[in-house]
Amino acid sequence: MGAVGTIARPRAQKVLRPQVGAVLPLDQILQDDCIEAMRSLPAKSVDMIFADPPYNLQLGGDLNRPDGSHVDAVTDDWDKFDSLSAYDAFTRAWLAEARRILKDDGTIWVIGSYHNIFKVGSAIQDLGFWILNDIIWRKANPMPNFKGTRFTNAHETLIWASTGEKAKYTFNYRSMKTLNDELQMRSDWEFPICGGQERLKRDGVKVHPTQKPEALIYRVLLACTKPGDVVLDPFFGTGTTGAVAKRLGRRWIGIEREGFYIDAAQERIAAALPLDESALATMQSPKAQPKVAFGTLVETGYLMPGAILHDTKRRWRVTVRADGSLLSDCGQTGSIHKLGAALQGAPACNGWTFWHHDDAGALKPIDTLRQTYLLATQP
Repeated sequence: MGAVGTIARPRAQKVLRPQVGAVLPLDQILQDDCIEAMRSLPAKSVDMIFADPPYNLQLGGDLNRPDGSHVDAVTDDWDKFDSLSAYDAFTRAWLAEARRILKDDGTIWVIGSYHNIFKVGSAIQDLGFWILNDIIWRKANPMPNFKGTRFTNAHETLIWASTGEKAKYTFNYRSMKTLNDELQMRSDWEFPICGGQERLKRDGVKVHPTQKPEALIYRVLLACTKPGDVVLDPFFGTGTTGAVAKRLGRRWIGIEREGFYIDAAQERIAAALPLDESALATMQSPKAQPKVAFGTLVETGYLMPGAILHDTKRRWRVTVRADGSLLSDCGQTGSIHKLGAALQGAPACNGWTFWHHDDAGALKPIDTLRQTYLLATQP
């Protein structure tokens, strides 16, 4: 989360402000107050917004560990507001601009802690957004409660919202399921807090106190954007969103007031290497993907005649035949769908997910072979 306050500051050389009628300042950082910068952008021009606003932590005094060492907490001016009502006004102002510049089929993600996320959620609903999910980021290595007066704060909350109840929006369901070992992605995500080589430091000191892990942003962008989509981060900080967007082939716009953070962000994004185009082709939803016959996989060698398939519990064993039909051990034949239904005594069966092939000792649904075929053959 970056700097956003209302203190007047001289404009720096890195200010990149679009003129009236100009194209979006893609892959650039606007050095400005976030509200003013968003006002300079055209309406309905952004596909997704990821926002990591100030949490208004209201920390009083220094925080020390039991051994007396200092805890590097958020004490910067950009996280300080005169009152809760001042924070509410700020929140509603930037969210109103966010709604204006978001496309009708776009979505917004906002991350926060218990200090601010309930206020943000209320403002989101009041402004007409439609909340789709709240995601819990469970920290694998949270900072302990040194005073022993409360539970350890081990999570943060992300709100994901569309522009309205009836709005269409991007959700790459299939990508999320594939990412999660063929299980439907849940709303509780576990990632460690940012550390190690990923944590940006200058002279041994953290560049930004609340730098988010790239894995978290990676999942958000992979879930809700497509290659070429425009992602705006109005609290750009050290540029995590920009670096991940570049890797995933998305366009980005960052807004950040502090030049110190901008310098770190530009250096970081310049070093980010885009993924190869073939790696960017994510699994498609069943409704959107082209039709592929099971026999095509046999014809093209993704499954050889004579290959053995099982259901997940290995109750049934079938052999793949040259024409793409299956033969069970009890002599029944049929397509992947009809034979699966017949063996179960069920009215229907999705053979793509019911039948599994052996891959290095592990059973995987034959749908993974179909997806691999699609990735190899689709432009």
